[in-house]
Amino acid sequence: MALFPPKCPVGPDERVWIEESMAWLAAEFGRGVLERAPVLPTAEFFPGPYVGSDADIRGLIAQLCGYLDVAPNRLTIEIEPDDGEGAMVAGLGLAHRSRSAAGHYRRENGRPVIAVAQRQAARPVALVATIAHELGHVRLLDERRVSAERRDHEPLTDLLTVHFGLGVFTANSAFDFRQGKQGWSSSRLGYLSERMLGYALACYAYRRGESKPAWARHLDTNPRAHLKQGLRYLERNPPRV
Repeated sequence: MALFPPKCPVGPDERVWIEESMAWLAAEFGRGVLERAPVLPTAEFFPGPYVGSDADIRGLIAQLCGYLDVAPNRLTIEIEPDDGEGAMVAGLGLAHRSRSAAGHYRRENGRPVIAVAQRQAARPVALVATIAHELGHVRLLDERRVSAERRDHEPLTDLLTVHFGLGVFTANSAFDFRQGKQGWSSSRLGYLSERMLGYALACYAYRRGESKPAWARHLDTNPRAHLKQGLRYLERNPPRV
């Protein structure tokens, strides 16, 4: 018996919710999704030049539709122009962003609408995470797998991106703190903490039979540490579902 048994990176309630939700996603969308290679920020998955134009954003949405099994012709795409808010807030010396300004999903005239803020184009990893989340709404809400009234449907949508192999982008975009020309800025994206996403990725790797996933090197420091801690915990405490 280990003197210091591995500790889960999240609390008991969070652990149960993540494990049960990941099991539900596997049952709902099939384990075949887990057999695919995870999507990584490399030219293998995102070939070609990228300059952040509207055409680039639309092309990225089409690529991600393929990774999340969404037919692009089902969607109406809106690219919301930069209103200058980012520069104005950054001028104060400390900027803070949340998902509400990054993208959204709605239904209009019987079709799902995916809207993405053009300013997200400057942060490709966050842009991928935003688009993946909104396409997750198409899989969950538009396909009537869950109701928008479900209290946890937003965090569940973030977990869906993990199940479909896009968790590296979601985790790396969960929190960002950087210094730019206008001073320090912090950016939060999504509905799950780095710890929760790290453990969700551990559950994803565990279900794939990976004890030391090579793709973990693409994670930022914090989520990578939480992933490794989560895998050590799962080795001793397999999920009950």
